[in-house]
Amino acid sequence: MRRPVWVCMLTYRRPEGLAETIDILRTQLDAVPGARLLVVDNDDQPTASSSVAEAARGDVRVVYVHEPTPGIAAARNRALAEAGPEAVVVFIDDDEQPSEAWLSTLFGCWQETGAAGVVGPVVFRLDGEPDVWLTAGGFFREFSHPTGTVVTTAATNNLLLDMVQVGELRFDLGFGLSGGSDTAFTRALTAAGGRIVWCEEAPVFDLVPASRATREWALARASRVGNSDSRVHVYLASPGTRGLVRLEQTARGVVRVAWGGVRLFLGRVTGSVVHHARGTRLVVRGVGMVRGAWGSHIHEYLRG
Repeated sequence: MRRPVWVCMLTYRRPEGLAETIDILRTQLDAVPGARLLVVDNDDQPTASSSVAEAARGDVRVVYVHEPTPGIAAARNRALAEAGPEAVVVFIDDDEQPSEAWLSTLFGCWQETGAAGVVGPVVFRLDGEPDVWLTAGGFFREFSHPTGTVVTTAATNNLLLDMVQVGELRFDLGFGLSGGSDTAFTRALTAAGGRIVWCEEAPVFDLVPASRATREWALARASRVGNSDSRVHVYLASPGTRGLVRLEQTARGVVRVAWGGVRLFLGRVTGSVVHHARGTRLVVRGVGMVRGAWGSHIHEYLRG
């Protein structure tokens, strides 16, 4: 029996480029029989409804739903609910564009491996020349592995999920406004025996606007990533080990702050952009980790 295939794109007040992305994704659907596109609008009001309808151009394979519950975790869960327990779900962000054979390649890798999840690389495309300091600091680092490599965690910006293997697992709403629900979800999936494999040949391109290619934004993101990573470790720990894990995450954060401080000092003394940028990144990430270990949240998706 042919499994339902749903490409799921979450959107929140990002009308620019939405029509172009939907148009590109509609073309991707042609390569996988029966594939459909689900757009989940996470705004308070269904503000993207008309834009999606216009971009769909009457294509019945494009489905729009409105999920008003604030937070990216709620939107992800709505996508899983709409797709159903037998579906193959493929997540992509609304500020990304897929490579030419993206969907068919991810789907083919899943068919070959039988994995619970398949994750592909994210390639950053910055608007204009990037700040040398950001490049030196590794703020837009891209990951690469041989296809078939088993990974224990993955983001949902380029991720296929086999819902039969996912079962009742869902994204935790406690991470909905802070980010990190995808990390918690995929770590829980692999801890339960699910296998996530890498597919190097299925990249997506993250279109980074000038407003995000700044030191302020990049440092805030580094702090949030450290915060959510630490919180996820504590969240997944058993009640009997949670206190120890909290201390371990605190220690990891303190080590990063200390080593980052050393590199930052070296950068100032020697004029090394690499030491200065990477030291700064280590410090802010370490502070985020310490805060996360003790329950302090950084709300990346907080609404005004």
